[in-house]
Amino acid sequence: MSDGSVDIRQEARQQAAALPLDQLNPAQPELFTSDTMWAQFERLRRESPVHYTENSDYGPYWSVTRYNDIMAIDTNHQVFSSADGIVLQSLESKAESAGRPTRPSFIGMDPPKHDVQRKAVSPAVAPHNLAQMAPVIRERAGKILDDLPIGETFDWVDLVSKELTAMTLATLFDFPFERRRDLTYWSDMMTNPPGHGVCDSWEQKREVLGQCFEAFDDMWTARKDAVEPQFDMISMLAHNPATRDMDAHEYHGNVTLLIIGGNDTTRNTISGSIYALNQNPAQYRKLRENPSLIPSMVSETIRWQTPLAHMARTATQDYEIGGKTIKKGDRVAMWYVSGNRDDEVIANPDSYIIDRERPRQHLSFGFGVHRCVGNRLAELQLQIIWEEILARFPTIEVVGEPQRTHSVFVKGYETLPVIIPTRN
Repeated sequence: MSDGSVDIRQEARQQAAALPLDQLNPAQPELFTSDTMWAQFERLRRESPVHYTENSDYGPYWSVTRYNDIMAIDTNHQVFSSADGIVLQSLESKAESAGRPTRPSFIGMDPPKHDVQRKAVSPAVAPHNLAQMAPVIRERAGKILDDLPIGETFDWVDLVSKELTAMTLATLFDFPFERRRDLTYWSDMMTNPPGHGVCDSWEQKREVLGQCFEAFDDMWTARKDAVEPQFDMISMLAHNPATRDMDAHEYHGNVTLLIIGGNDTTRNTISGSIYALNQNPAQYRKLRENPSLIPSMVSETIRWQTPLAHMARTATQDYEIGGKTIKKGDRVAMWYVSGNRDDEVIANPDSYIIDRERPRQHLSFGFGVHRCVGNRLAELQLQIIWEEILARFPTIEVVGEPQRTHSVFVKGYETLPVIIPTRN
């Protein structure tokens, strides 16, 4: 970490300590872009683990920051509903979308409708299918790595993380392989606010997402008319009795969920693993000396990175937790990024330790009915890419600070400059 980054972190810590407690507001994209949100979460866990922020760019909301409290809410779908959306939506975004139809997806539904729609696509990421996909993922990962420049600085996010996840997502959708980076572009357009990343304006966002949904509408029509359904997620939705008659808005909502879920989380954890190991060279040496630690390292990276910083819910009734009463209708942010650093549950949570005793003890995939449907696929891609990395490169060196995503939801990397000095 550069001296400048240390100074910024220290300044953020001082500011978080000086603020009146009721003014703490972790839902600020700038804090995540500068990686300085930690001080607010530390203070909230210590002084106000269930905390109400009255005024923010996302409206009023509750922050839940401790591991066990997050678990209690995440597993209680009867009281905490997903139907009003699973992320904090900015007031600007609400105003822009006012009067337009919503696009519900199964993650934004409650049982029983959630269950039948989730079940329609889950065979694509079932163990048997993952076993069939593994050799394909390995072949692609090997080619990506073999094509990387040696001795030259390049962007790991673009050439590796985005590429591998786009290839896998294209396979899951049976999307035209030569157009796979459209999926990356659409995902970035969905998650970035205007003025950040690839998104310049609300008008551009609407136009590009219209192109995305048009492409998927054509796929839906072709797959639905097929006599013999294929084993891809769109065919599964189009032929399942519970989902084949969903309306266009619901279908588009599920497409959005599957694109973002299949893209952002895995790609940002792949980038996060390179960054984390460079920040912790002793752990990187440990991994090189003992590649059997790859599965444990993968889980530790998923915890340490926490690629989705929060999930949101709406209370369906008054509920008491942590000495506070969340009122019916209140919005609640479960800050996974904070719960994964809760020292009451996880020992030395700020440290990156690839051989932890319980590396899978983390919140990053969520819990309860909405637990990430593709979690095993994410782990598989990470494990394979690292097996292939260690077979090829003695080291991959980060040569500059990453550019982080401007978001309170996607905790990720826009760019990560690296150099590979030599091959094995």
